[in-house]
Amino acid sequence: MKSFQFRSDRLDRLGSAIFAEVAEWKREARDRGLSVINLDIGSPDQPPEQQLRAVLAEASLRSDTYRYPGTEGTLAFRETVAKWFEHRFRVQLDPNTEVLSLMGTQDGLAHLPLAISNPGDAALLPDPGYPVYGAGLAVAGVEAIPLPLLEENGYLPDFDAVPQAVWDKVKFMILNYPSNPLSATADLAFFERAVHTARKHGVLLVHDNAYSEMAFDGLRPPSVLEIPGAIDIAIEFHSVSKSYHLAGTRLGFAVGNRDVLSSLRALKNNIDFGVFLGAQEAAIAALEMDIHNPKPIAGLYEGRRDVFVQALRGQGWEVPSPGATMFLWARVPEGWSSRTFSQSLLTSTGVASIPGNAFGERGEGYVRLALVEPEAVLLEAAERIGAFIRTAQPDK
Repeated sequence: MKSFQFRSDRLDRLGSAIFAEVAEWKREARDRGLSVINLDIGSPDQPPEQQLRAVLAEASLRSDTYRYPGTEGTLAFRETVAKWFEHRFRVQLDPNTEVLSLMGTQDGLAHLPLAISNPGDAALLPDPGYPVYGAGLAVAGVEAIPLPLLEENGYLPDFDAVPQAVWDKVKFMILNYPSNPLSATADLAFFERAVHTARKHGVLLVHDNAYSEMAFDGLRPPSVLEIPGAIDIAIEFHSVSKSYHLAGTRLGFAVGNRDVLSSLRALKNNIDFGVFLGAQEAAIAALEMDIHNPKPIAGLYEGRRDVFVQALRGQGWEVPSPGATMFLWARVPEGWSSRTFSQSLLTSTGVASIPGNAFGERGEGYVRLALVEPEAVLLEAAERIGAFIRTAQPDK
C-alpha cells in the first residue's frame, strides 16, 4: 500500500516559524495568569480614519461591489496611485503598465521570485531582513545569498564587499528602507549608489518601501524611482495597510519597470482575482486624502517611540531611538541570546517580542519590539522589561 506524506518539502525551506512559536509562548504566559502585551507583530492597533471607514461601508452595501475586481486593480485605483506617486515623489507613472495592485506588499514580494526567476537562480537578500523575502525564494527554488547589514554601517549594505562571482550569479537584490526589522533609513545618495550598482551588474533592484509614510523627526523617505533611469532596472512595493491603518483590507501596490510588473501580473492572473472593490475605493479615498488633506499616522508612532525609548532607558536598557517604522530594534542584554531573551521575557512577564535571529543570521543578539500599543501600555511594558532585566538570569 502506498504511503503518503501530505507535507511539501518546500515548507521545510521556509525558515523560521517564529510567529507561530511566539503564539505558543503567549499561550504559556496566559496559562500562568499573565496579561500579554503584544509587541511582537506589526499590526496597527488603531482603525482607519472615519471617512475611510464610511467609504468602505458604503461600497459594501452596493450590489456592484461584489464582482471579480481584476488582478491588476481598477483603473481608478491605478490612476490614483500614479497621481499620489507624482505628488509624493515627483515621479510620473503610466497607470496602465507601471502600477499593479496587490493583496498587500507581502503578496507581491512572495510571488515575485516565481514570476521572474527559474529554479537555480540566485538573489541577494538583506540580512537581517523581513522573512517573506526568503520564503518567496524558497518556494521558487531560488538561492538566497545574504547581503550583510551591520550596525556599524548604519545597516546599509557595502555593495563593494560583494564578490564579483556573486554579482555574476544573482538575478535581483532586495532592499528595504525604512527597514523592517531594523528601522534604518536611507537617503537619495544611497539609492543613487544602489541604482548604479544594479545597472553595473545587470541585476533587478527590488525595493520594499512599505514604511515610506512612517518616518519621524521630519524625515520624508525617498523612492528609488526618484533616481533618473531607475525605472529601467527597478520596481518598488508600497503599502496601503501600514500607511492608513487599512491592514485588514490587504491592499498594496507595486510600481516601476513595466516588464517585471507584466510578469508578476501574468502569474497573479492565474492564482487570484484581485482585491475587493470596496477596499480599492477606500484606498483611493486614503490616497486622495493624503494629497489634499493629509492626516499622517507617523506622528502617532513618533510619540509612542519617544515615550517607550525614554521609559526603557529609565529602566536601564539603553535602546536606540528608531528614525522610522513601527519597530524598535535593540541589542539584548549581555549574556542572553535573542531567542532565550524573547521567550523568557514573554513567559515571565507577558511582554511579547520577536527574537532578532528570526530575521536572519545577523539578527542574533537583537530583539524587535513593535509600537502597536497605546502609550500607557508601552509604559507598563517598559516597567515589566526593566524588572525582568534586573532580576532574570540568562541560561548558560
